[in-house]
Amino acid sequence: MPVIASALNLSDADIHGVITFYHDFKQEKPGKNTIQICRAEACQAMGSRQLEIHAKAKLGLDWHETTADRNFTLEPVYCLGNCACAPSVKINDTILADMTGEKLDQQIEALSLPSIEVKEL
Repeated sequence: MPVIASALNLSDADIHGVITFYHDFKQEKPGKNTIQICRAEACQAMGSRQLEIHAKAKLGLDWHETTADRNFTLEPVYCLGNCACAPSVKINDTILADMTGEKLDQQIEALSLPSIEVKEL
């Protein structure tokens, strides 16, 4: 942060405020795979809260944490624009619809293998 602050002629506090306000800015490198679970109202109405609990237990993480092997980071997101197919999850750059705990487990297990990409189930 000091390098950025100096280059922009801003205080460290200004840079810290921006980094901590916007969820896409990170202070630590995220895991190889980022799992975002939608927390918007439509997804909550269709079971995303249960999916959050399931994901946290499966990965042994809370929001904004990364597994010890640096393979997964778990993040909340507040709309993926896929409300008609809730609950939705975004894994890396792929949005997955009608997500269940079982489907999420399949994605996590597939991503735990070497050289496997996320695919729509």
